[in-house]
Amino acid sequence: MLWVAQGFGVGRIPVAPGTFGALVGLLWFGLLLMTGNLWLFTAGTLAGIALSVWLCGAAEKELGEKDPGSVVLDEIAALPVSFFGWVTIVLWQTGSLPSFAYFLSARTWPLTLGVFAISRFFDVAKPWPVRQSQSLPGGWGVTIDDVLASVYVNVVVVLVYAGRTLLVS
Repeated sequence: MLWVAQGFGVGRIPVAPGTFGALVGLLWFGLLLMTGNLWLFTAGTLAGIALSVWLCGAAEKELGEKDPGSVVLDEIAALPVSFFGWVTIVLWQTGSLPSFAYFLSARTWPLTLGVFAISRFFDVAKPWPVRQSQSLPGGWGVTIDDVLASVYVNVVVVLVYAGRTLLVS
């Protein structure tokens, strides 16, 4: 269980383990998109968050420390949440869930990189109530701060989309 909580070993990388965990989160995001269904994408995201709460809490107990740096399942589980707004916008525009290849295309990969970077920024900066959520017990405190940081990412994505739409109109 610890190996999974440590992002299949990625969390043991001595430099920026959270960023490497978030990179694994991109793979998780890609797997969720393969369902081709928003409801399954959402259910898988919620299941990943629930698994993170459970396993990150168990890892804290096993390692004997609060929110150990090597535990990165929270970054993995929360990363799809960072893309939820964008996925929903594309679904609304096209009528279908985008493929992972869409996010890696020549036209969109810089935006994907931007969402990834903003996600890492909010996870590190921890604006209110992200930092405060870390005081929740066990795996809740480990995981929910990343989910809340991802909510901030969605606010930025939706504001950028709305601003772009207004400028084009």
